[in-house]
Amino acid sequence: KTTEYAPQTFKTKYTGTKPLLVVCTDTGGMEMANGKTFNTGNHPVEMLVPMLHFRDAGFTFDIATPTGKPVVMEMWAFPTKDQNVIDLQKSIQADLDDPKKLSEIPNVDAYAGIFIPGGHGAMISLPESIDLGRLLREAHVQKLPTITLCHGPAALLATKTNGNKFAYSSYEAFCFTDKTDEATPGYGYLPGPMPWKCQECLEKEGLKITNTTETGGVHTDRELITGDSPSAANNLGVIAAPILLKHALEEDK
Repeated sequence: KTTEYAPQTFKTKYTGTKPLLVVCTDTGGMEMANGKTFNTGNHPVEMLVPMLHFRDAGFTFDIATPTGKPVVMEMWAFPTKDQNVIDLQKSIQADLDDPKKLSEIPNVDAYAGIFIPGGHGAMISLPESIDLGRLLREAHVQKLPTITLCHGPAALLATKTNGNKFAYSSYEAFCFTDKTDEATPGYGYLPGPMPWKCQECLEKEGLKITNTTETGGVHTDRELITGDSPSAANNLGVIAAPILLKHALEEDK
């Protein structure tokens, strides 16, 4: 179990004080349509591989969850033979165990961007988080880089909370397709049909999902940078880290 991660070379690295806000799930039990529970969380490759690239660009991290409870990860998917990932996880373990609470973050002014890792866990409480919605709407207005992948884009639905309009209705993005989610119970990955459909719900709000399958692809539309699956984790880091860096350096001028 390794990953595709290989360090990028950055001529200039970020030396400022603004960390990247990493919004994770603190809930791991997804009740499927048949009543069975899927033990999920954030996918470790989708979380840690992009973070390696962001770290290489000079960024530090503030990790947050809706309630301030520990981050829940799909440890069965952990790349146990990738030393870079292992070392990064060790270096942030204290923050994974004791993250910030989203409601205690007043605004996005102190941040270089927002990163929402995927994993089915991102579909459980994040889409209904009033505080995440508030922060994402601010990031949208300020054109702050907003990075997510796989099932993470479900969290963008939080911008609808408190009677607000969905912030990304004119955007294009990639996500894990409903078609693949529908197929996975057949080979044992999911214990039953999905409780709701990520792609369908995003498209109903006007976000155009442009991938039809998972190829490891990454899509950029304005401040929103999205990947289609765990296979996109490295590509997302490769593409998003320079964008994050360019934005942060321009903001610091």
